[in-house]
Amino acid sequence: MKFKDKVAIVTGAGQGIGLQICRQLASAGAKVILNDLDADLAEGAANQISIEYGECLAVAGDSSDVTFIQRMVDTAVSRFGHLDVIVANAGITLFGDFLTYTPESFNRVMQVNLAGTFFLAQAAARQMKQQASGGSLLFTSSVTGHQAHKHLAAYGMSKAALEMLAKNLVIELSAFKINVNTIAPGATLTERTLEDPSYERTWSGITPMGRPASVMDIANAALFLVSEDARHITGQSLVIDGGWTCISPSPF
Repeated sequence: MKFKDKVAIVTGAGQGIGLQICRQLASAGAKVILNDLDADLAEGAANQISIEYGECLAVAGDSSDVTFIQRMVDTAVSRFGHLDVIVANAGITLFGDFLTYTPESFNRVMQVNLAGTFFLAQAAARQMKQQASGGSLLFTSSVTGHQAHKHLAAYGMSKAALEMLAKNLVIELSAFKINVNTIAPGATLTERTLEDPSYERTWSGITPMGRPASVMDIANAALFLVSEDARHITGQSLVIDGGWTCISPSPF
């Protein structure tokens, strides 16, 4: 029970990687605030986790909205008394050719992927500083922040920026015993990616380890980085891609 008495917020967690992180945190003893934009998805996921593992509270809303972000943090503190772990996992992918990419798409990607993470980290860090007991912040980046990928210029740019944010926050937050890291998943089997019937076959063929990641592969890495075992690790990005970025063959 490595996370006994810990309180965590995980955004973008109604399904996929975020959901599995919530499940593993709860199974390890944490009290979890599960966020998703889709209220039905969030409620269903939180209820199931509460039945299986322990206390999990759904807080549905837009994790890129600063007012809502503060409400999430306030909810965690009012319900459970403190806040120890943030997993800023919410993000959107809007594919598009660079020459025709619209300002609307660009701004939405930056608002969700960058601003949402930045201001959640800010609100959480203020609370953690006040508690004087430290904490862990984890951002979900991507292999596309390390390696160019067709039609993902804006998305890859936003994910690379998250890794720089983590490095910069080492300067800002280490004095308060807050560590900050990122995970950079590669191809991962989720409800969304499996909508493409060729996804698993394609990525199995171009991933050195012979398969895309499972959500458990990503959750295992995430839990390590927000655990006490990783307290002296900060400002780092852990790539979880079965070796894809070492050779980077295109799926197209």
